[in-house]
Amino acid sequence: MAFIIKPLVTEKMTKITDKQPSRYGFLVRPEANKLEIKKEVESLYNVTVLDVNTARYSGKRSSRYTKAGLVKGQKNAFKKAIVTLKDGDMIDFYSNL
Repeated sequence: MAFIIKPLVTEKMTKITDKQPSRYGFLVRPEANKLEIKKEVESLYNVTVLDVNTARYSGKRSSRYTKAGLVKGQKNAFKKAIVTLKDGDMIDFYSNL
């Protein structure tokens, strides 16, 4: 079962990677634990993972006014993993575009 949904390529994550070149972010399944995330990153990208930090985010309610009136909705809840690699290891997300 794949625990990694997709890599996080956002402005905030790019800033973190620029400051510390060995840190990368991934969107993962909520039931995934740190050991499973570590194993999957190592097998997918052929790198050595030193540390995994995770954070859970709850889905926020949102509403907006439109021509049709008030539209209410909810953003998705998700779990984020920030992976620290061994010095010298890199992941290139843009190589297969």
